[in-house]
Formats: sequence, C-alpha cells, structure tokens
Amino acid sequence: MNVRRLLPLLVFLAAPVFAHELGLTQVNAAFHRDGTYSIDFTVDREHGSPHAAIDSARIFFDGRRVIPNSRIIDGVNGKSWVARVILSGRTPTGVSRFTFADDAIPYFMLALRNEGRSGVARQWIENGKTSEAFVLDRSVIPQTRWRIIQTYLALGYTHILPRGLDHVLFVLGIFLLAVQLRAVLWQVSAFTIAHTITLALTAYGVVSLPPRIVEPLIALSIVYVAVENVFTSKLHAWRPLVVFCFGLLHGMGFAGVLTDIGLPRSEFVPALLAFNAGVELGQLTVILTAFLLVGVWFRKKAWYRQRIVIPGSLLIAAVGLYWFVQRISSSIS
Repeated sequence: MNVRRLLPLLVFLAAPVFAHELGLTQVNAAFHRDGTYSIDFTVDREHGSPHAAIDSARIFFDGRRVIPNSRIIDGVNGKSWVARVILSGRTPTGVSRFTFADDAIPYFMLALRNEGRSGVARQWIENGKTSEAFVLDRSVIPQTRWRIIQTYLALGYTHILPRGLDHVLFVLGIFLLAVQLRAVLWQVSAFTIAHTITLALTAYGVVSLPPRIVEPLIALSIVYVAVENVFTSKLHAWRPLVVFCFGLLHGMGFAGVLTDIGLPRSEFVPALLAFNAGVELGQLTVILTAFLLVGVWFRKKAWYRQRIVIPGSLLIAAVGLYWFVQRISSSIS
C-alpha cells in the first residue's frame, strides 16, 4: 500500500487533535442557485494571517481569475486565535469550471458542492498548488442576458398558449364583437398597456392583491365581456376603457405567475419585459388564429352574429361563470 497516498487522509482525519499546532483547515466552496458563490475557511492566527490568506487566494472560472469580496470574522467557537475568512461573489455567466489555490495555507482539504446536489467533491491541496477543475452544475451558473430574455419570453408565451385558457377566452371575447381587425387590435393594445402597468407594479411590490381575490375577478371579467357581446351588436366607445380596466386585473394574475417563477435580480427589467412581450405574442397568436379561421371567411356573412358571435359568447360566458364559482368556492374552503 502506498503510504504517501494515505498520508493526506491520515493528516486530515487527525486534524481535530492537532489542528492548532499545524494550522490545518478545510476550505468549503459552495455555488448557489442565485448565481453567487462563497468560499469559507478558518485561519490559525498563530501560524498565518487571515489577510495574507485573502491576498494569496486565487479563484478561477474557466481559467480566468476573479477577485472576490472578502470578510473576516474574529474568534470562532470561542477561540480568539482562530479567524474565519469568507470569500464571495457572483459566478460569471456562461462558465463551467472552477479552480482554487491559496499560497498562504500550506495544505488543506478543499470541499466543493453545487447547491441542490447531495454530492460533495473533496480534493487535498498542498504547497500552493491549484486544485483540479470542479465542474459547475448548470443550475448555479448565471445565464447570459440574451438567454434570460429567451427564457422569459417563452414563459410569457406559454402562459397564454397553452396554459392560459382564461386569458385566451377573454381575448376571444374581445375578438368576437369587433368585426374589423383594427378594432380588435385597439382593444388588445389597451389590454396590453394595462396589464403591463400592473405586472410591473406588482413585480416591484408597489401593488398587491391576493390570488383568492384576483382569480375570481378575472373569471368574472370573462363573463362580462362575453355577456356584453350577446346584448350588443355594436362596439361602443367605452369598450376599450372597460378592457383596459380588466387588463389591470389580468396583469396581477400574470404577476402571480412571475412571483412563483421568480425574476433574476441581476436582470430584473429585461426578464420582466421579455415575459410581458411573450404574453403579448401569445395574445396576438390567438387573435390572428381566430381571424384566419373565422374572421376571414365568415365575418361579412349575414348570419355571422347569430351563428358564431352569440353561441361563442354564451359558451365563453358559461365557462367563465363556472370558473368564478369554482374559484370562489376554493377561496372560501
């Protein structure tokens, strides 16, 4: 058996017995899902300076050195001669590997872990050598701005299609009453401006309503638009204003989704705008699809209102009313 290979392990296991004499330590490097990293270790003041350990620490991501933030905490576990050193910072975007070295610590055990993963990788480092590359889990590597935009654009779109049936029915209710595509787009623009306002205000914590209030009211907005389609054949001047008011309500519903998903702190505004743009693209897809399937072929027919607008609106109203009762019941129980 190779005694030389066993020596580091024996020294590490014996560390609790003579750590004070040797200044032996364990360096813990953790990579977090919020895109940050932290490196934590203790320094025996009688055998080294914590400031020297900070100055000599070398942190590399994909071979490129980064300078961390540093903090020293004097006295650990009641031992005044021991100082705790914490190095921290943001993990650069797009990297995949991490390496570490510190000339001020003659030998140490380096423990590395990705948050959310149970495994811990350990390496024995001595004589100022650089550690072997540690592979970072994708969940702890911050995404590039373009990648964040793509992600939240897709999230906004899929919140309408296929997951946002309530918002789809509301948009279809808008579509059915307005024969001209321009009139539909005017209403959808009012709806978009409104939900953009409340989406931003809610995401920033300025406005807040609990889902048990917002969700039933969204269902009720669907009922209102559909019922109005049945009782009037003309697009009145107040309709865009009504749609705008309902858009404020739907924006709070969109914000509830973002609250569950979360927004990256470093790219808060691009992610918010991308999500909203995805919602808008989803709404436009619904309108253009309805226009191509129904509007182009039948909107000028004499029977369009009797055979399509009224039956379609009644169906939408029935579904909205069912959701309203269901959501009220869920909030009470």
